[in-house]
Amino acid sequence: MTSAKGKSEQKNDIVWDVAVIGGGPAGMMAAGRAAELGAKVVLIEKNAPTATSDESALGKKLLITGGGRCNVTNAEMDTRKLLARFKGNDKFLFSAFSQWSVKETLDFFHMKKMPTKEEAEKRVFPATERAQSVWNVLVEYIRQGGVTVLSDSPVVRFVADEGDEKKGDGKIKSVQIKGGTEIRAKSFIIATGGKSRPETGSTGDGFTWLKALGHTVRDSDAALVPIAIKDDWAKELSGVSLQNTKINVFQNGVKQVGKAGKILFTHTGLSGPGILNLSKDIGELLKYGKVTIEVDMLPSLDYGKLNARLQEIFKEHTNKKLKNTLSTLVPNALTLVAMGFCDIDLEVPCHSVTREQRLALVKFFKHLPMEVKGLLGLDKAVVTSGGVALDEVDFKTMQSRLFPNLYLVGDILDIDRPSGGYSLQLCWTTGYVAGSSAAK
Repeated sequence: MTSAKGKSEQKNDIVWDVAVIGGGPAGMMAAGRAAELGAKVVLIEKNAPTATSDESALGKKLLITGGGRCNVTNAEMDTRKLLARFKGNDKFLFSAFSQWSVKETLDFFHMKKMPTKEEAEKRVFPATERAQSVWNVLVEYIRQGGVTVLSDSPVVRFVADEGDEKKGDGKIKSVQIKGGTEIRAKSFIIATGGKSRPETGSTGDGFTWLKALGHTVRDSDAALVPIAIKDDWAKELSGVSLQNTKINVFQNGVKQVGKAGKILFTHTGLSGPGILNLSKDIGELLKYGKVTIEVDMLPSLDYGKLNARLQEIFKEHTNKKLKNTLSTLVPNALTLVAMGFCDIDLEVPCHSVTREQRLALVKFFKHLPMEVKGLLGLDKAVVTSGGVALDEVDFKTMQSRLFPNLYLVGDILDIDRPSGGYSLQLCWTTGYVAGSSAAK
């Protein structure tokens, strides 16, 4: 395999039609689309290859997203309803999403022989439940277009003719990669992502370059991130998940916010879509004092119905031990926690459970309390907030309003969104639009 330096020298005298910086999902989509339209494309990736092909350096974060399962998109086919989840940014996004949205994304993967399946809250995954399947489609897409991948090539800076700032007619002439080689192109697409999971290469490089070019960039913070819990018993449940819960967040005894969704117990606290989608609110509240959460593990049953259900279970299994009879309601590990909370002997048979103990169990299942210790850092964040100010981008094309031959996609943009497939859909949409526009 030719060294990165050797490859760079070989490409130094070429003027590419499109240079894409960043080989994540948005970058691969942009590169593949531009090449599909006939453009001569180079995809510049800072990560080193892990195998004999340069493509092995691409999509590091993609391969671990969704716990390695990859939540490809959210199957909300009504674009306006979909964009309503992007927290007030729908007015910016509509132009891009009117060109490429969920239907087009699903058609793209299905036509490339990657079947999908839909799960709770319209989350869509590859039928294989492997992020590798998504990676394979994207790599084949750029191969078919003849995209040149330049791996192990971190960009150091952009070389620009700034032009008249008021007119926004500046021009990017080239990018300089480590070692001094310059890559020249007619158009450039920045797809370097935010600062989440820096071990995959997302270290905020794009923000530094864009600030230097004069763009307004809001500092990154963790937006979708697991939370640490003070209660030691919660950490002992690591690996236990609850599919349908209602999570309420309290401060000073007053409910502040609540959401429904799946939760996952970890060795430090809680994760899962339900928690991730509350993490930014929790982070804000922690600035003002103690934060607690209560989890309703059985939101489909109110107090009366749950009490009646427990009585049915106890009657049906009258001589069985209580600890062996509640698995139809919650995972076994939580049964043991419940008995500890409610001060019930682990060996008690169902026929000996008192009314007070039964009502204590009802309260436990409906109000499982935990105290928040804090948010985990950017290194554990699924998505970061912050990025380029949206009014500095033309979303019909994804062009910078300062440099018309510069395009900005994916996590480089200042767009908050929930967990559930929305982040990758943003990558597919902005990548496709930028690739189409840059190629033209």
